[in-house]
Amino acid sequence: MTNEPVHPRLPEDGGDSMFPPNPAHFAQRGSLPPIKPRDFDLRPLLVIWEMTQACDLRCVHCRASAQPLRHPMELTTAAAFQLIDQVSAMRVPLFVLTGGDPLKRPDLMRIVRYACQLGVRTSLTPSATPLLTRKAVLELKDAGLMRIALSLDGPTPEFHDGFRGVPGSYQHTLDAVHWCHEAHLPVQINTTVTRRNVGQLDSMIELLKSLEVVLWSVFFLVPTGRGQMADLLSPEEHERVFAKLYSTSKQVRFHIKTTEGQHYRRYVLQQRAQDGAAEADLTRLIDRAPRGVNDGKGFVFISHTGEAFPSGFLPHSAGNVTRTPLAEIYLNSPLFRSLRDTSQLKGKCGICEFREICGGSRARAFAFTGDPLGEEPCCAYIPPARAGRTFASTQAAAAVSY
Repeated sequence: MTNEPVHPRLPEDGGDSMFPPNPAHFAQRGSLPPIKPRDFDLRPLLVIWEMTQACDLRCVHCRASAQPLRHPMELTTAAAFQLIDQVSAMRVPLFVLTGGDPLKRPDLMRIVRYACQLGVRTSLTPSATPLLTRKAVLELKDAGLMRIALSLDGPTPEFHDGFRGVPGSYQHTLDAVHWCHEAHLPVQINTTVTRRNVGQLDSMIELLKSLEVVLWSVFFLVPTGRGQMADLLSPEEHERVFAKLYSTSKQVRFHIKTTEGQHYRRYVLQQRAQDGAAEADLTRLIDRAPRGVNDGKGFVFISHTGEAFPSGFLPHSAGNVTRTPLAEIYLNSPLFRSLRDTSQLKGKCGICEFREICGGSRARAFAFTGDPLGEEPCCAYIPPARAGRTFASTQAAAAVSY
């Protein structure tokens, strides 16, 4: 696999999109991806189902505070099929099975096969434990799985295993990458960036270049579950990581996206305007950019017991799919409707010219304030309306400061 550079595309989602466009579409340097309008008021781009919270890892940042044993109120196989029927009926483009560790469920293969037979594009985020075997990878591919996402939070066994709480997880992850290549199953790597590993990103990038992955999904910590406020990056540190991701995206063949880093989309547009050496480009880029996926806007997270959340990092339920249809929850619940209405955003997010593209992490706002419509606490950008400047003068400043 070569490292021929491609132009960095605008990250279209702040959720967990597992299927970016074909890299060949953007092989010409300076080209922009085709923009297709999406109406997130009609259906989500992505539904993630937390099949179980059971997991044999002990990750220090685990959103789910996972435990070894399965919960007795997990959705049954029949309920899982009913959920998949609803996802299919809504024509949701992307469906992700996550956990905990989905391999803790003995019906995993049946569920994957059922979803794929209905034409639902399905991917999986298993844990790197002895349950993830070469045989399991080959069976998942045979069942129709589109992609596997594996977590890798450090470039060395010592660092990653310390993050995950179990010796051998690092090597098991690398073995799983090899098995996926053998099965011709695309591999995505997920990395959660915290104060513990932010200094390891250069080494991580070099490792990823050698693994032939199709996508690097960089998660920005939300202090929920086991995630600690002390591990959270500052707004300025977020900007420095964005700079590294942007420069890396121009040098590697795999795509880079962020999860709960919605403000990276703002950063990318600013950089594109600067690279184009024309201040007015930023206004045009904002006008042309698609609405960004955000918590509750194009994104639904279904818990192991069927609760529908705007995000796995925003534990505020809008209903349960075992009692209320998924479409009804997504289309009509006050929580989801409010999150899709950017005029309801508060603080600087509510007056920011990037609010339709970014909108800030609703999960992080909720973690800090208890209000999912509150201001993103980890964004360094000051909108012109708050700073008392015109947008044109802010664009000129951006060419210097970013």
